[in-house]
Amino acid sequence: MSQAGWRKSSRSGGAQDSGCVEARVAPWRKSRRSSGAQDSACVEARPASSGFQVRDSKLGDASPVFDLERTDFTSLLRAAERD
Repeated sequence: MSQAGWRKSSRSGGAQDSGCVEARVAPWRKSRRSSGAQDSACVEARPASSGFQVRDSKLGDASPVFDLERTDFTSLLRAAERD
């Protein structure tokens, strides 16, 4: 999945002019507290229709994506602040 932009369904014919609907995909964001280094260990997040999605930044597009409801994401952030 791309970082950001428009995404077609995997059922789309693949042809440039195939009639299908595209959906906007929000970009992944790292915490401002991340060191900024490309290889820094960090979790990335983005908004999703069900709440938020999170993934491991070290794995990038190969990372599994976890869907969290808004309340679960808030709990994750609170737990991370305590560490």
